[in-house]
Amino acid sequence: MSLNRRRFIQQIGAIGLAGIGAERAEASSGHDESADEGMGVLIDLTNCNGCRRCEAVCRQTAGFDPLSAEALEDRTVFAQHRRPGPEAYTVVNAFHNGHGEPGEGEPEDPNTYVKANCLHCLRPGCVSGCIVGALQRDASGAVLYDAQKCMGCRYCMVACPFQIPAYEYSNAFTPQVRKCTLCRDEGNPNRDGPPACVKACPKECLTWGRRKDLLVKAHGLIAEHPDHYLPHVYGEHEAGGTAWLYLSHIPFEKLGFLNVPDRAAPALTETIQHGVFKHFVPPVAWCGILALAMVMTRPEGEAEGAADAAEQR
Repeated sequence: MSLNRRRFIQQIGAIGLAGIGAERAEASSGHDESADEGMGVLIDLTNCNGCRRCEAVCRQTAGFDPLSAEALEDRTVFAQHRRPGPEAYTVVNAFHNGHGEPGEGEPEDPNTYVKANCLHCLRPGCVSGCIVGALQRDASGAVLYDAQKCMGCRYCMVACPFQIPAYEYSNAFTPQVRKCTLCRDEGNPNRDGPPACVKACPKECLTWGRRKDLLVKAHGLIAEHPDHYLPHVYGEHEAGGTAWLYLSHIPFEKLGFLNVPDRAAPALTETIQHGVFKHFVPPVAWCGILALAMVMTRPEGEAEGAADAAEQR
């Protein structure tokens, strides 16, 4: 009797679920309530004017090449969508509000500016994905990186639901994974206070404080000004919750924000991993299942074609 691809995958899934059934209740929520005691930043996108001073001070604090005054005033930078990179822990992008040209009663600048950086998840996928412990979330709420432990596998880049960590591909000998540290890294002059970008913002769109207090503030602003803010605090639940929180008057999906599930990825992946070892299923058995999957789902005729090609050689 033949076994098609779909049925085989369904059967393998059933085996996996049977092995981890005891942990399903534990995995139902990826949010750690104690993490709300950590520090974070609330960003009010309705106030940002795109001055990019946060970019400049971040580069200076991290020891990267500084932005010149001319570069900081160059508005053509907003013509392209940018991402944080190995020498830019944060970038600001512009998104047109969709209201056409500014008119009477509308703001002079029709753009909404969005500061992008590591969101410092409460249950970080990058930490879960790092097999050597080079990434860890500390008591302050910051997700920090230890280059001495990193082996360059870049699993953290794949595991991040927000696609933030950047790798120094241009550094051939000592490449590192780079991302915002919330200014909590060793030797940072802002380590005991607000991050440099928070202090540098002239519009005070960035508020530093305990995450739980920031959420109270955010929901208070929404209740007081329902016509000014969307009833959604981005980062409150996304990916299990993040230390960076956003308020906006424009739907987040129109501002480059990813639509990620509320459940933290490690809530599922770690349960599967732990369930495998808890129920004494050796990794070699899973390798055997994967090998069988490759054989059983191989397109018909592929094996014969490979054999014929080998004979012709």
